[in-house]
Amino acid sequence: MDIQLSSSDIQAFKKARLLIVGDVMLDRYWFGDTERISPEAPVPVVLVSKEDERLGGAANVARNAASVGAQISILGVVGDDEPGKVVERLLQEQGVKSYLQRDPSLRTTVKLRVVARQQQLIRLDFEKAPTHEALLSKLEHFKSLLNEVDAVIFSDYGKGGLTHVTQMIAAAKAAGKFVLVDPKGDDYSKYQSASMITPNRSELREVVGRWKDEADLTKKAQSLRETLKLDALLLTRSEEGMSLFTANGVEHVKAQAREVFDVSGAGDTVIATMAVALAAGWAPGKAMNLANKAGGIVVGKLGTATVSLEELQ
Repeated sequence: MDIQLSSSDIQAFKKARLLIVGDVMLDRYWFGDTERISPEAPVPVVLVSKEDERLGGAANVARNAASVGAQISILGVVGDDEPGKVVERLLQEQGVKSYLQRDPSLRTTVKLRVVARQQQLIRLDFEKAPTHEALLSKLEHFKSLLNEVDAVIFSDYGKGGLTHVTQMIAAAKAAGKFVLVDPKGDDYSKYQSASMITPNRSELREVVGRWKDEADLTKKAQSLRETLKLDALLLTRSEEGMSLFTANGVEHVKAQAREVFDVSGAGDTVIATMAVALAAGWAPGKAMNLANKAGGIVVGKLGTATVSLEELQ
């Protein structure tokens, strides 16, 4: 179904208060053209003509949630370096309240993508896991922020920023908050008792194995949901749309037909939109339809992108 936002919906979105916790990154893009092969190795030579910097990882989730009008805070750890300062500046420009801790021993995670003729040629990653002391400090800070928000998103990119996610989920649930998790890895037990997790197809297969058909998928997804004591499991399925598994059964929504330019950060857009809608009081099925619409819009853009309220109307 086509979701239309009313003026009361927009006002509810603007009142929603979300806390984003997780692996904060900086996405850097070098755009250029390539017309020859290097004489040093069989690789294209890119003449860089434009550079761009965008929020990535948990910071991109925060950016997406802010772009649809919600009041957003972010908690995480960055390095005491130039990329960390850029992340702080970009968050401020997006109106996100930053509670980022700077760890002098940490290198802020940076993903550098080289793009030519709208094709990504290579991605270079720079990263280092945060210290145990920084993570423990973040855990205590997290508990102090819960009274100020309606919902919490944990954005796990497997970079070490959510080492204490189990304790954080327990604290958030005890405080009566809606908790969403974008999961990573093959062990989802650390996300037990969250309100909702939002894996994509490959992430879910890593945990439950392959499925033969829709009935087998439903059986595996519901079994995982019940084992982890989740209220819901939202499966993003690319060209197959999305499926929402709850105690009431399963709901599906078809993907919106669009030309796909770049799927970078699409999962961030989905969980951000879903969380804002839920915090605004929407039912999960209706929120899924809006998140599906948002995801369909963002994959039609190049690079890590966002969706505005105007585009969702």
